[in-house]
Amino acid sequence: MSLPRPSPVAVQSGEFSQEERSRLLRLAHDSILSVLEQREISLEPPTAHLAQPRGVFTSLHLEGELRGCVGYVLPVSSLYRAVAETAQAAAFDDTRFYPVTQDEAPHLQIELSILSVPQPIQAEAVEVGRHGLLISLSGRRGLLLPQVPVEHNWDRTTFLEQTCHKAGLPSDAWKKGALIEAFTAEVFGEERTRE
Repeated sequence: MSLPRPSPVAVQSGEFSQEERSRLLRLAHDSILSVLEQREISLEPPTAHLAQPRGVFTSLHLEGELRGCVGYVLPVSSLYRAVAETAQAAAFDDTRFYPVTQDEAPHLQIELSILSVPQPIQAEAVEVGRHGLLISLSGRRGLLLPQVPVEHNWDRTTFLEQTCHKAGLPSDAWKKGALIEAFTAEVFGEERTRE
């Protein structure tokens, strides 16, 4: 099976070059196909930059709808390996969806969110559209990526409440002792279109 050619969204300035973005998107596709085709792929990072440990989320879309999203908040492995592992997990282990099929794989659109390390932040310093949030309390933790509040047109308070909700906490836990951490993400991917 041939790999789909990624159609990256408009290039934005950022840490990763267009070549690196394309390489990571191809890797995500190939890692999904390698599971379906029962073959090994090399996870040796091709450059020192892609060998750096980073947190990453891989989101899969099919016909404009979310089809899976899994990620690592913290930098547990090289970015190259993390992209491959999270792409496979989004395709086959996201319990909200049935596993991606051989027929679906060539039609997936992939979006990568490469994260900075989360840092504690005061609620009033959270910037919608810039920060992703991680809220923790009593062993519960919820995370929302920076693009989520923008897509839903949320203000700061709603963003904080929804991140608490994602953690299974009361919506006002952010006011009552929960740890609020923020991170930024470089987000890039392929066009999402409804067919």
